[in-house]
Amino acid sequence: MDKHNYNVNLNWTEGRKGQICSPELKNNESNKVNCIEVATPPEFPGGVPNIWSPEHLFTAAISSCLMTTFLAIAEFSKLDFVSFKCEAKGVLEKIEGKFVMSEVLLFPEVVITDESKRDRTERVVEKAEKACLISNSVNSKITMKITIIIQK
Repeated sequence: MDKHNYNVNLNWTEGRKGQICSPELKNNESNKVNCIEVATPPEFPGGVPNIWSPEHLFTAAISSCLMTTFLAIAEFSKLDFVSFKCEAKGVLEKIEGKFVMSEVLLFPEVVITDESKRDRTERVVEKAEKACLISNSVNSKITMKITIIIQK
């Protein structure tokens, strides 16, 4: 695979807030660039509640990478499933005087209709976590608790 670039532009707007945009991500209807407001989380001085923080985006990157990798592996292996969702919790702590995202806990849940595919589904989720390029790019500990639900 060739190298790929993902461009993000950040502009400070006011106080502890800014806006990140990618020139590659445009709204299909208006052709405007999609942007996300970002801010210091409220746990820090001057932080702003109810706005995406770098810590949320970090956690979301790992969770969404798990999903996209799962979808690719499930399709390749012809695994039928009804739904996939994943709660995620990023843990920020101070270690050796530095703030780090020390751990990300993932709680993927996959709904399937065939009990006999439970073990195979779990293996596909585990394989997706091991292949997730974002998880493989960070130093944080990644912990996962998989739930497989059988829909009757």
